[in-house]
Amino acid sequence: MKRLIYAILILILPLSLFAAAENEKSSADAERSLTLYCYDAFSSEWGSGPTLIPLFEKKTGIAVNVVSCGEPPQMLSRTINEGDRCSADVVMGINDFSADIAYKAGIFAPYESPETRNLKKEVLFDSEKRLLPFDYGALAFVYDTESGIPEPRSLEDLTDPIYRNKFILIDPRTSIEGLALLFWSVEVYGEDGYLDWWKRAADNALIIADGWTSAYGLFTEGEAPIVLSYTTSPVYHVLSENSTRYRALVFDQGHPLLIESLGIMRTSSHRAEAEAFVDFILSEGQYEAAITNSMYPANTEVELPEAYAYAPLPEKLLEIRPEEVSRKLERWTEEWTKAIMK
Repeated sequence: MKRLIYAILILILPLSLFAAAENEKSSADAERSLTLYCYDAFSSEWGSGPTLIPLFEKKTGIAVNVVSCGEPPQMLSRTINEGDRCSADVVMGINDFSADIAYKAGIFAPYESPETRNLKKEVLFDSEKRLLPFDYGALAFVYDTESGIPEPRSLEDLTDPIYRNKFILIDPRTSIEGLALLFWSVEVYGEDGYLDWWKRAADNALIIADGWTSAYGLFTEGEAPIVLSYTTSPVYHVLSENSTRYRALVFDQGHPLLIESLGIMRTSSHRAEAEAFVDFILSEGQYEAAITNSMYPANTEVELPEAYAYAPLPEKLLEIRPEEVSRKLERWTEEWTKAIMK
């Protein structure tokens, strides 16, 4: 009888251990997740998120909880304000213009991703690797070639009456593109003259939109033939619409180069999963991110389609100085608000 009992135990015990192991594995798999804070354009139906996230989840088995946080400035502000209570493991879409604000808040942890070896050195703006670039583009005005109006060739041209209600600007208080335009105007006209340009340009513009998404939407709907965007924006129309109707305008006075990055939160409780996500975005996810965002990929190994022939990279790029922008931003925006938003 004892032998029979021992035999049964020998048969049952391994099965029990196997079942327990499976339960532990299922529990561990359930915990393989991360929370991603991103800007609205990434998570929208036409953004790169709906494609990139499923690819990452399928490859790694890590579930991604996507939290859309508005435009990049609002996303960064929310992340900083939440502090140690922030549920994000990774934040995607921090621009080099806002980098110094993020550094001072101390919210990101350094990460020496093995994928940085393939990134364009010129866009690696954080020596401590708290923020890692995934794409970049040059700020520019995009023009509808079927509009019948002449191409403006400088910021000054936009103040000409011929462009009355023909272009869309973006608010520097609520959008990184608007902030970059503010910086651009300071670089061209100096701190003594930039507000004068803004006054004349704002009076001439159709509208000052609150963000890039609304501005570009008005542009594609035909409300105005010129909009503030990027030199890479025409790529979308070539690939998705087989149209070369929209062209980027390159000015001799130079263009700001904006770099988008992502970082791992210092408070992340899913560090391994967060690192896996960053590595994926900087490698396999690069092509899809660049194409969908209509930007240049940070990874130099990515082969781009011929449509990028319509995405000129200006020879003259204005150097972004995050520390200066951070130091002067409050004064610039206060001066801008008093002068423009009467």
